[in-house]
Amino acid sequence: MQPEGPRGDVQAVYEDADLLVLCKPAGLLCVPGRGPDKQDCLSARAQQRWPGALVVHRLDQATSGLVLMARHVDAQRLLSHAFAERQVHKRYVAVVHGRLEGSVPAGDGEHGETGDGGSAWNDIHLPIAADWARRPLRVIDPASGKPSHTRWRALGYNAAAHTTRVALEPITGRTHQLRVHLAAMGHAILGDTLYADVAVQALSPRLLLHACQLAFNHPVSGEPLRLEMPPGF
Repeated sequence: MQPEGPRGDVQAVYEDADLLVLCKPAGLLCVPGRGPDKQDCLSARAQQRWPGALVVHRLDQATSGLVLMARHVDAQRLLSHAFAERQVHKRYVAVVHGRLEGSVPAGDGEHGETGDGGSAWNDIHLPIAADWARRPLRVIDPASGKPSHTRWRALGYNAAAHTTRVALEPITGRTHQLRVHLAAMGHAILGDTLYADVAVQALSPRLLLHACQLAFNHPVSGEPLRLEMPPGF
């Protein structure tokens, strides 16, 4: 997948002397990968514009949306601690195949991109483990999987496409958690080349998963911050 937008472009949703909140395009790595063809990434682009910018957390390459970076080591340490203590609240929007139980009627809640409209919140508690034979895939494994918790809320059902727009909140932070949980429910995310079947993969040229909101206290001032960026789908 090629990243959205021109090469080298990076959009700042928020910036100050301590931190950055950037909008990562789908298809762009957060950090460099192995090989010369995987050196273009969000962190490298950020460091060109904000020298010394440091990674705090990551999104999957196929996922778009908000990424928090630190401007110096002290801010990185404080923000990393906030993530570890689940003091950073993340919200995503996805489009999944089929109609989720609890979905709102067709056309309702379509405006609620950050999850403020739509049906009630629901919970997924399914333990996730690495699928060592098919790395980097993950599987639901009651015996050896780590406890994993996702909250979801239907925003609207598209009867013509037979898809549901859904708000998601990962309470834990397992690799591929949202993608694995939704696929395990029988509602894979459109365009998911790892966990959807071929027919659902073909419904979108990209993974329809977007990190639309970050809420946390500023690591230096303590000021509450809430940053939002609606998806482009």
